[in-house]
Amino acid sequence: MEAFLVSSGIVALAEMGDKTQLLSLLLAAKFRRPIPIILGIFVATIFNHAFAGAVGNWITAYVGKDAMRWVLGLSFLAMAAWMLVPDELDDVEAKPARFGVFGATVIAFFLAEMGDKTQIATVALAAKYEQLWAVVAGTTFGMMLANAPAVLLGSKITKAVSMKLVHAVAAAIFAVLGVLTLLNVGSLF
Repeated sequence: MEAFLVSSGIVALAEMGDKTQLLSLLLAAKFRRPIPIILGIFVATIFNHAFAGAVGNWITAYVGKDAMRWVLGLSFLAMAAWMLVPDELDDVEAKPARFGVFGATVIAFFLAEMGDKTQIATVALAAKYEQLWAVVAGTTFGMMLANAPAVLLGSKITKAVSMKLVHAVAAAIFAVLGVLTLLNVGSLF
């Protein structure tokens, strides 16, 4: 349960103001069909985070526990610093003519998530926790917590929530996880 809850919380916070959340807003404004957009985000996230989680588990199998603790601790600290850098949406253009709203969302979201903060966090979380399914379910749930309301409520969300505050809280959580991992505290390795 810890893996699911930590993964959900970290990704939900990390996703606030992230380029994939901006992509969600863009897709909602462009297509005005929230259900296929939300389903597309869900499918893209499952595939992307399952892949990232598998990579995290694979890395753990080939690196010793002590080395992995240092890699993870430093990775979480790097994620904390990265959270303080504002994201911008790259020129991702969704074209529904060929793939439809759902297909365009899956493709655009999957590609935008490659190498993104939340994908890298998923790799680290899967390396940290043994329950791959709990990490993937948690990161997917966190992604949906951040993006479904963005699709449904659009720009009202970005006006009501301070992205600097959300990013600062997420950075603090990553920093605490990094320090706890490096100090080998609790159930962290």
